[in-house]
Amino acid sequence: MVIEVNKHNYKMIKNYREAYEKEDFLNRFEDYFSKYDYIVGDYAYGKLRLKGFYNEKHKEVSKINNFSDLDKYLEDNCAFECKYFVLEKK
Repeated sequence: MVIEVNKHNYKMIKNYREAYEKEDFLNRFEDYFSKYDYIVGDYAYGKLRLKGFYNEKHKEVSKINNFSDLDKYLEDNCAFECKYFVLEKK
């Protein structure tokens, strides 16, 4: 599935527990997220949260936004077994 938002295309690479809801995503998305290689959306208390990540070769990658640490982010910052999705910028 390809999603277009603000002239950027994103490929859905994970949609755990059918988390992606188009209206929620479009309402939460801001231009700020356009700079990231990946956008992760998860639901906490019924609200969508978005977090941007870079691939490990990106010049601005750091420990808190390295996509290779996604599993740790999900474990440490998301509710157990929460719904989430991952979009990759194309």
